[in-house]
Amino acid sequence: MARIHARTKGKSGSQMPATMDLSFVTLKPKEVEELVVKMSREDAYEPSKIGLVLRDKYAVPSVKALCGKSISKILEEAEELDKTPEDLRALVTKATALKKHLAANPRDEHNKRGLLLIESRIRRLSNYYKRIGRIDMNWSYNK
Repeated sequence: MARIHARTKGKSGSQMPATMDLSFVTLKPKEVEELVVKMSREDAYEPSKIGLVLRDKYAVPSVKALCGKSISKILEEAEELDKTPEDLRALVTKATALKKHLAANPRDEHNKRGLLLIESRIRRLSNYYKRIGRIDMNWSYNK
């Protein structure tokens, strides 16, 4: 599979084992679900941050392997999931910061191209989320 914006092939990455050994995890799936909802409510963590905290602090290597559903699905069932997906929000924030940089540095050609690439990622991701119904069909990124 090729990279998105480069004409090279992707790097080979490691894969998780087909069945994960969870014998060392002391928490029950229900406790993990409660922790996920609590972290989302009280600490206002994003789903990716919740996964990191569970991995590092509570020794839960994979919420999906333990509970049978992803962190996003757990938050969706508890009605705690944000309206705007985390990855789309991060790209919009990155594009906004880059626009601010380009306003101060109008001759920065490399970052002008970077902004175009980020905006194309935003467009593709928003089309996907509209198609699956995760964001409103009227949502648009204003350049």
